[in-house]
Amino acid sequence: MFKISTHTFLYSLLISFSLFQSADSSEVMKVNFAYVGDVNHPALLGVKQGLEEANLQGQFLNQEYNLDILSVADISKQDFSNYIAVMAATNIESFKKLASTHTSIPVFNLINRADELRTACIENALHTIPSNRMAKDALAQWHQKKPESRAGAQAWHHDFVKFAARDLNKRFKKKFDTVMNDYSWAGWAAIKMTSDAVARTQINEPDKMLHYLKTELSFDGQKGSNMTFRETGQLRQLLLIVEDNKIATEAPVRGVAKPPTLDSLGTLNCG
Repeated sequence: MFKISTHTFLYSLLISFSLFQSADSSEVMKVNFAYVGDVNHPALLGVKQGLEEANLQGQFLNQEYNLDILSVADISKQDFSNYIAVMAATNIESFKKLASTHTSIPVFNLINRADELRTACIENALHTIPSNRMAKDALAQWHQKKPESRAGAQAWHHDFVKFAARDLNKRFKKKFDTVMNDYSWAGWAAIKMTSDAVARTQINEPDKMLHYLKTELSFDGQKGSNMTFRETGQLRQLLLIVEDNKIATEAPVRGVAKPPTLDSLGTLNCG
């Protein structure tokens, strides 16, 4: 049986009883996602984790979440009109094609870190994976404190415990018998923020969801800060500085980052 933290359970109950007390139990809202990419990629594990949590919450809210898993070869022949969002774990070219072909649907980039995807400001592209520039800026801040460090910057780490991250890591490890990494976190986050938005607003149209995510989203993501999307489509987020597979600190690095906010990491604007 799938278990969740007390925090998540209480959150589900709160939404259920405060927002949807009058919901007719016979009227189930069906919310459809698509995943496009390698079925063996860790991003898909994160998507599945998010989907299971969404359906657990959905039991209280008369919502049912479904996932179609597609290959890149399926893009040209698949009808995407019934999906509230698409999760993409593809190369850059396939991602651009997918986003440009289905412009009214949120298309989440789960794996590509290329800065060019951010500066291109593709209208419906949402990047939950951090960009190369974000990692570079995080390490530059850290090296001001520890010049000799050979650390790396990551979106996630299996030893992260703050902000209910411990619970998320435990759930993921128990379900898949492997640890959550950057890509699986990015997949989980994309599903989580979308399903939470459905729970709050009952939006089930992709164009309205795209607008909501870009303009009204405030997402914790078990990182302890209110994450939002920039005009580039990049999700502002805390990064972890990891050395010898251990978390050394978090970025923005306190006392170094200018500005001392998430906007000290990565490109802020289009072009």
